[in-house]
Amino acid sequence: MKAQFKYAFKAGLYVRLITFAVIFSVNTVFIILGSLGLLPFAAKIVAVSLGGVAIAVMFVMNIGSDVIIARRMFASPEAYLHSLTPDPKWKILLASSVTMLVMDFVSMAIVIVQEVWLSFIVAGLEHTWDLFMWGIRQNPTEMIYAYWSIPLLMALYLLVLMIIFFCVTAKKSFLFKMPASGLLAFLLTCGCFYAVSLSQLILIPFGSVHRYGLFILIELSGIAVLPVGLLLMLAEAAILFYFTSKLMERKMNI
Repeated sequence: MKAQFKYAFKAGLYVRLITFAVIFSVNTVFIILGSLGLLPFAAKIVAVSLGGVAIAVMFVMNIGSDVIIARRMFASPEAYLHSLTPDPKWKILLASSVTMLVMDFVSMAIVIVQEVWLSFIVAGLEHTWDLFMWGIRQNPTEMIYAYWSIPLLMALYLLVLMIIFFCVTAKKSFLFKMPASGLLAFLLTCGCFYAVSLSQLILIPFGSVHRYGLFILIELSGIAVLPVGLLLMLAEAAILFYFTSKLMERKMNI
């Protein structure tokens, strides 16, 4: 299992690391100079603008790195090697998905924190900590929601990954010999997202219903019920993980 994590980490590291190193270095220079008062106001505005662009660039590079990791399972020549490994396919799937989740969230979190810091510098860094503590004292509930947003976002990201992996695996396995397999895979993806949306009806006792076209969103009411939403997303991701790993054990067109 350790080897699978190592292979997934190495596959998605190169592009992501170079991009992150450049963005982190540039933002750090701006933060240091801004904190020391060595940047004019116009330069601070430029730094914040570049930081916003950097977030978008980091996101795109993360997606590109995730595609490289996924190629290990679904595209030649890497997939040939992994199809011959004696390890069960769930280990490869678990290593790839967890590696994507951790690397994407760590890199994006650091870049976003740097952007927020740069914004604080423009607003006046000396007041940042006082403003932060004042916000906690005035409304500690908001901070609890902020803490819960991290595992909720990670669970949602993992669920989306599992939907994508499930549909790609389906296209490479039982949908491969069917006419218009690409269209069927696309429809399957839409169906999975719609099924996830409908599954939120389970949460009706814990919140209010909002409709966005055909899709449904349950807005949970209260901190106490946030774990229910988290458990639902994790359960759905686990179900998709199980069926995806089973499909990967079958003959796949690589």
